[in-house]
Amino acid sequence: MTRILLSRTDRIGDVVLTLPLAGVLKKYLPQTTLLFLGKTYTRPVIEACSFVDEFIDWDLLAELPYREQVAAFRAFRADAVIHVFMNRTIAKLADAADIPVKVGSAHRLFSWLYCNQVVWFSRRHSDLHEAQLNLKLLKPLGIEVMLERERIPEYYGLQADARYEIRDTRYAMRDPASDIRNPESGIRDQESRFRLILHPKSKGSAREWGLENFSRLIELLPQNKFSIYITGTKAEGELMKEFLEKHREQVTDRTGKMDLSELMEFINSCDGMVAASTGPLHLAAASGKVAIGLYAPMRPIHPARWAPLGKNASYLVLDKPCNDCRKNLDCHCMKEIRAEEVVAMLMND
Repeated sequence: MTRILLSRTDRIGDVVLTLPLAGVLKKYLPQTTLLFLGKTYTRPVIEACSFVDEFIDWDLLAELPYREQVAAFRAFRADAVIHVFMNRTIAKLADAADIPVKVGSAHRLFSWLYCNQVVWFSRRHSDLHEAQLNLKLLKPLGIEVMLERERIPEYYGLQADARYEIRDTRYAMRDPASDIRNPESGIRDQESRFRLILHPKSKGSAREWGLENFSRLIELLPQNKFSIYITGTKAEGELMKEFLEKHREQVTDRTGKMDLSELMEFINSCDGMVAASTGPLHLAAASGKVAIGLYAPMRPIHPARWAPLGKNASYLVLDKPCNDCRKNLDCHCMKEIRAEEVVAMLMND
């Protein structure tokens, strides 16, 4: 095969955990051109992967008339398509475009209509990680490999780019690349401090730890050892307005100030992140940063499936069943994780 199309048109974290699939494909089929069909939003992540040769924007294709969509899929000249995230419309288009090998999950009924290679495995009930489960889709291509979790980071292929300068406009800057603040005890250079990103919100994609716990964490972290930055969307910044005001002397607010490309560069310029199971957490882990994930002990959102994977990644989860908050996002099992435990992990790093 000379051209393979990967299709994953969902969120940032899902896309990050699909990149190792591209890495394994390049290892076993090094001459193959890899095309990645994704959403406009996740384009910076996909284009930062050294294993992906071409990004294809599904949001643009989705606006075309059906015949033009089919023609576009034919123009990809793909020998195979791997539907990592099953999308009925995309599966139908790939079939109509006569892509020779069409791989999908056997657990979707429409896979049997539009795919000629279906793979049997259950994501919901498996103890394998999401990044490991994705590798099962390579079996129809003759690649049967299961990487240990510790080896997954070798295959992200994210290219480091630290151009984004950390700037805190509340304080005078002595040097564009350094972050200086002027507390009551006098000017102290923060270059030696651990640059920590706290990402409290999740856009509803995960159970959240709660602003009360993040407040406790901020109060516990020694200011002479940590520079703390808060990230999130503009809308999330509005939701955290009181929280940000409360800690304005201890943190730097970066909510709503960066697009995804800038956020990736910003993460690369920092040392670590604390967050729930979110895309930015997986980006931090894939970039080799200290990434501490906070999880609920509940399938299918448990850390066995979604933990951050990276050489400096770890997670916290209560060792108890958690089902009474399954139908709402306010999870007491998450909020019972103590800030002191997070501090201990950060201080050890």
